[in-house]
This record gives sequence, C-alpha cells and structure tokens, in this order.
Amino acid sequence: MSHGPSDTESTETPHVSHASHGNIIVPALRIFALASVTACGSFMVSNYLNFWWKWPGLDNLFIDPAATGTLGWVQVMIYVLPVVAVALLVLRTPDRALHEDSEMLSDLTTYFIRAAFWGVLLIGIADVLISFLRVEGFLVGIVGKQLASDLGRSAFRGAYVHYPILGVSFVIAYFNRSLGFTWLALLIVVAEILIVIARFVFSYEQAFMADLVRFWYGALFLFASAYTLINEGHVRVDILYTSFSERGKAWANTLGSTILGMPLCWIVLTMGLWTQSNVITGPMLSYEVTQSGYGLYVKYLLAAFLLVFAVSMLIEFASYMLRNAAVLLDEPDYHPDLEEHAKI
Repeated sequence: MSHGPSDTESTETPHVSHASHGNIIVPALRIFALASVTACGSFMVSNYLNFWWKWPGLDNLFIDPAATGTLGWVQVMIYVLPVVAVALLVLRTPDRALHEDSEMLSDLTTYFIRAAFWGVLLIGIADVLISFLRVEGFLVGIVGKQLASDLGRSAFRGAYVHYPILGVSFVIAYFNRSLGFTWLALLIVVAEILIVIARFVFSYEQAFMADLVRFWYGALFLFASAYTLINEGHVRVDILYTSFSERGKAWANTLGSTILGMPLCWIVLTMGLWTQSNVITGPMLSYEVTQSGYGLYVKYLLAAFLLVFAVSMLIEFASYMLRNAAVLLDEPDYHPDLEEHAKI
C-alpha cells in the first residue's frame, strides 16, 4: 500500500537559489560589471600619469620595453591588479546577489554625480566672484597685486581655486545625500534673469555672466543623465518595449546596456583621452579659457563634463545590466517593477 506524504514532509519544491542557475553565469556577470568599472578608473589614472606626469604609457611598453623601464610595468599593474582584486572578491562572496552589486554601483554613481554637482555650483560662484572683483578693479585691494595677477592666469586659478573646491565637493557629497538638480535648474533661471535685468535696466553686462549660465546649463544635462537612468526617467521612443513582458524588458535592458550603452561610454572616454590633444585631455592640460579675458576660467571644465558623463553612465549601465540580469535569473526576493524603481 502506498502512503501519501506525512504531515512533516513538504510537497513543495524548494526554491532554487540564484547561484544554482550555474556556477559561471552569476560570477561572470559580476566580474564583467565590476571589472568594467575598475578598468575605467585604471584608464583615467593611467592617462593622468601619461599626460600630467609624463609616464611612458602602455603603447611605448610594447614598442620599446627597455625604454619604458619600471614605470611601464607599473602601469600594466594599474590595469591588472584591480581586475584580479574584483575576481577574488567575487569568488570570496559567492552568495552575493546581482541586485546587491547593482545597488552598490548605483550608490557610487549617485555619489559621483552629487560631488560633481556641488563642484560646479561652488566653482561657478567662486569664479563669478573673482571675475567680478577683477573686472571692477577691487581684486588688487583685497588680495594684493601678486595674488591678483596670479588669479588672472587660468593655470593658477584652476590648480589653487577650482581643484581644491572639487576636493571639498566630494567631502560635502559624502555627508549631504540629496541631489540638487532642481536647485541647479532654478539657479540657471535666476542667473539668466539677472543678465536680462542688468542689461536692460542697469545697462551692465560682463562676459562672466553668460559664462556662468553656460557652465551650469552644461552640467545640468550631462550630470543628470546617469541619475535619470537610475530612476527610469529617460524617454523611450519606441513602439515595441512597452508591449514586452517583464522578462522581455529585462532582456532588452541587459543587452542594450552591454552592447550599446557601455561601449558608447568607452568610445567617449577613448576618443576624449587617448592623446594629449584630444577633446577632453587637450583643454584640461592647457586650462583652456574663452577668448574673453575677463570671463569665467572654466572652459576646460566644460570639456571635463564629458568625462563625468561617460564615467557616471558607464557605472550606471553596469548597474542597470546587473539589475535586469537579476530579473532574468529569478533572484530570490527580487522581482521589481522595471517601470518604477525606488527614487534616490
């Protein structure tokens, strides 16, 4: 006689952990995403050493290894060691879910663009103040003739005013967890209104006033791109995606991030940083400014906005890929509505 299951026996099939989808898929996805982010950091560090400190670079290492010496191999390790560290970290944390790494990368993106926001806000205010005092002849009386002369040089102002403010901005961003894109948009409108009032009411206009609007306007759009992606705010101009199932959307987002999004960011990085005359490296090396000598000295930072855009979008595309791969692999306790993610 056959017996049915006892009261203590469960007839349900145990839930399969995401790790059981295969011993390769989940770790491979994690290593790919995290290594892409670390490789981005290695690329920027290596280029900084190449162009600012005149290191030989990886190209010369393969052309003439003897001429590059130890520095060339140090640059190789700058690329290799972070990837090895990522692989070891993934292998030591086999139970870590994809969506956990996705959330970590999104937090990193948010912190990065938050710091960039504070940087352009404070640099814009500081540079406007310096330019105004310089135009009106007050700067010499306040800081002295020598310092006033130094502040008239873009390299000095960049190194001793802008970059320290950027450092402070990263500290502020660590403690202040809110994003101020709404306030930045409002400040752009206020700055433009002040230009109109000053021009038509007081017949007063200076080059730095329009420069400030362009500086903040460029930052608003390029910095907010990754944040908008985090919150699913980008407009999708298609007739197919909206009819997809949840898994269909996850497939589209995973493949789109991997095949289109991340390579696009690498194209911006390589085209902008590959040589010292490229569109990002060139202006930053020379502290490029506008033709107006009394405008803001921030044109080289406008070129750096492309760098902020590419890095933040690359990190967020890696996060987006992991987030949607988690849906495809049916991670336990993770079934988000892909149309509505939690707002930061």
